[in-house]
Amino acid sequence: MTVASLVFALLAGLLHVYIFTMESITWTRPATWKRFGLASQADAETTKPMAFNQGFYNLFLAVGALAGISFVVFGRPEIGWTLVFASCGSMLLASLVLAASGRKYLRPAVLQGTTPLLAVVLGILAVTLG
Repeated sequence: MTVASLVFALLAGLLHVYIFTMESITWTRPATWKRFGLASQADAETTKPMAFNQGFYNLFLAVGALAGISFVVFGRPEIGWTLVFASCGSMLLASLVLAASGRKYLRPAVLQGTTPLLAVVLGILAVTLG
């Protein structure tokens, strides 16, 4: 259970690094802003500061998950699981907020929330059974 949980936490962290890249680095590229449902380059320019900020939120969640994995692997499970649960739990809750924002956000919410959900559930099982 521990390995599976940490693999899902790793995947969740890497996904959030990718989201950071899109939101904070490539936001004004048409391929990126179209992926986020914006209608025009002008919309991308207008929302660029908000996206930049949001991207860093995603990066910080990813760093927390990746640091947590490292602490678990290198023998500090109390610190590690705390970071994994806090980071992946926040990712999961953010995906629920996204899903509640409207039907058109259901697919990205599922994509964003599945790996942290599995990391949290399997992590709880690993900690309680292991």
